[in-house]
Amino acid sequence: MDKISLCPVDGEEAVGFFVLEETRIGGVSYLLVTESEEGDSEAYILKDLSEDGDPEAKYVFVEDDRELEAVSKVFEELLEDVDLEL
Repeated sequence: MDKISLCPVDGEEAVGFFVLEETRIGGVSYLLVTESEEGDSEAYILKDLSEDGDPEAKYVFVEDDRELEAVSKVFEELLEDVDLEL
């Protein structure tokens, strides 16, 4: 399982997440991540806001309810043994 670190723009300490799955919908990349590699834990969906030529990816947490619901359904289909609760 890949691990990524998110560095907040306000200079706070980086936070590590494990990538469970990734997908692309309508030209936008999304990651399903969790803080723990094993067992049940909170999962988050990140949206890639990077533009071509950016040296690093720019991710934000998906907070829009409609977008969150739609993307979570895609991840549930990709990961048959995972049930995501919003």
